[in-house]
Amino acid sequence: MTTVIDPPAQERPSAVTTRDIARAGATRRARDSRVKIWVGTICALAVIAPVALAQVLPLPSPDATDLAQRRLPPLTDGHLFGTDQLGRDLLSRVLYGGQVSLTIGILAVVVSGLIGLCLGALAGYLGGWTDTVVSRLIEAQLSLPLLMMLLLVVALFGPSIPVITFVIAIAQWPEIARLTRSLVLVEREKPYVAASRVLGLGRTAILLRHVIPNIIKQASLVVLLLLAQAVLLESALSYLGAGPQRPFATWGRIISDGQDYITTSWWLVTLPGLVIVLLVIGVNLLGDGLRDRPARSPEKRRGLLHRISLRKEEA
Repeated sequence: MTTVIDPPAQERPSAVTTRDIARAGATRRARDSRVKIWVGTICALAVIAPVALAQVLPLPSPDATDLAQRRLPPLTDGHLFGTDQLGRDLLSRVLYGGQVSLTIGILAVVVSGLIGLCLGALAGYLGGWTDTVVSRLIEAQLSLPLLMMLLLVVALFGPSIPVITFVIAIAQWPEIARLTRSLVLVEREKPYVAASRVLGLGRTAILLRHVIPNIIKQASLVVLLLLAQAVLLESALSYLGAGPQRPFATWGRIISDGQDYITTSWWLVTLPGLVIVLLVIGVNLLGDGLRDRPARSPEKRRGLLHRISLRKEEA
């Protein structure tokens, strides 16, 4: 008996060209996502890195006054940002003040993220009266005017850093809780949750081991976007006089102190404001880019793992 071997099948030519792929919507979204991530990272690091390294940079003390050098314009006598109405180096005050503002913002989003993630996950997975109570709390808080509520709480308990951090965290947790609840409602209906129940896992174990790890990425992106909002809220409170009191030099207080000289010394308000704008734009672009980044397909993941293994073999 003779075996007949079929000739190899020839690949059929495709009508889709490289230009068509480059102009496709998915390709355009992936390219825009990469641009947002790069631009956002550069803008955010341009603010965060100098603020974090303010202690080691050759800067004068932010509280050292020199009335003979009041309101010097930028790039004068070694003052990159100029000086304020008391002769203090404006760049030093912006960087040291940024440490306070960023610390409050980061702590606030971490606390609000933990509260929103826990309450949203419980409401979405357990349902019933738990979902009702959490949903009513979210609706009640969202119906209140945000800035007025913050000012009221700060007036009652004092404008200290822990109070302001806690107030901003309480103001932001409903947004994270709403997203977490909606994500958990989708996840709990998937087959792996039913399979976990069949295997005998309890509700707490399923929620902690399987459901939350699958939604933590989407929730963390919202927390990142809320960082910009937390910095803006802290700056607004400081500008209105309800922020951390002296000797802390926050961004909002720097702008508030310099607003009386805006017609003659524009840099006292403009330069700190530009730093805040650069940080907010950078964080928002980075969060949008990470959110819009397309998921890597299984074929690409296998190809990437194959290339990594080949490099390891060559090494």
